Amino acid sequence: MQRTLHFLFMASLALMLSSPVQAWIRSPATTFATLPADATPPEGITVDAAGNVYVSTFGWPPAGESTAPGKIITFSPQGKFIREVTVHPDASAHLIGLAFHPATGALLVLDIGTGNLLEVNPTDGLDMICSAIGPGEGVNALTFDSAGNIYVSASFTGTIWKIGACNQAPTQWVTDPLLKTSGKPPFGANGLAFNTDGTALFVANTGDDSVVRIPVLAGGVAGTAEVLAYSVNGADGLIIDSNDNIWVAANQSDEIVVLDPTGKAIAKLGDFNGIDKQGAVQGLLFPASLVFSGNFVLVTNLVLDTRLFGFPTLMSDWAAQVTTYTVSKINAHLPPILPGSSSPGPHGPPPGHGPPPGHGH
Repeated sequence: MQRTLHFLFMASLALMLSSPVQAWIRSPATTFATLPADATPPEGITVDAAGNVYVSTFGWPPAGESTAPGKIITFSPQGKFIREVTVHPDASAHLIGLAFHPATGALLVLDIGTGNLLEVNPTDGLDMICSAIGPGEGVNALTFDSAGNIYVSASFTGTIWKIGACNQAPTQWVTDPLLKTSGKPPFGANGLAFNTDGTALFVANTGDDSVVRIPVLAGGVAGTAEVLAYSVNGADGLIIDSNDNIWVAANQSDEIVVLDPTGKAIAKLGDFNGIDKQGAVQGLLFPASLVFSGNFVLVTNLVLDTRLFGFPTLMSDWAAQVTTYTVSKINAHLPPILPGSSSPGPHGPPPGHGPPPGHGH
């Protein structure tokens, strides 16, 4: 009997060693840029037509809430610091999603503290209120349709607001239970982006760990929302490439999850690799927003210590150790799932990646 068991064990071991091992090949996240010492952690991120990178500060470092107005920090396409401006006079400390309007070129910035959509001069920080949506909405991310209409996600009310242009009143494009949450973190609708032909808007629901698909019907009317996929742990920022693959920042698992248009996972990228001697994240820690930039995807490390909001996570102690805030980068080329085989989706990086600079969260 013992000899038989030994034979079966050795045969099973040989079979495992001779078979391809199914595993994610995680492209590593490395540091793209370091924020100035006086900045709070970064949340939103966007890129202009020249490739310069713009980051908004969220105002919640591990030490506690900041009361100083939020900042916009600009880096070169290579990650070199260019400038830091304080947004004033209308901004709170809590700036979040930002993007350049595809038609006007204006830099639009969401302020979750005031509930306003701001138009901000990126060189001096001077702002004006583009749209007053409301402080109880939890305004979070923005994107645009092909006609230049602005869409804003509201995390607390489960609403997508539509704004034709600055100084026009916002209208509720859709409100749906699938865009609300009772989970943790307590943010529902978050990152959002249209697919390449504009027939659907995809929205990350952070607290429900889901990606929601909203069809766009004739006349730009919202159809019935449906869940494309669950189990994206802390689905936060969301962007879509030119192959309609959906890239989602999973802030509770410190990774980027890539779904194909059917909702099938085709890549998991990046990971948390500790904190260096300068107090900076190595890899990803509470990744919040992402944007395509050249051959890379750039990701903000929000390093949010959720104990500040009354609930601990397994990464809270790590977040509390961070003193230097960073933006990470990951190769936009999708790796294969099986070593030596092709991936289930196009490898990329897709030509042009998808939305023009400024789209996505």
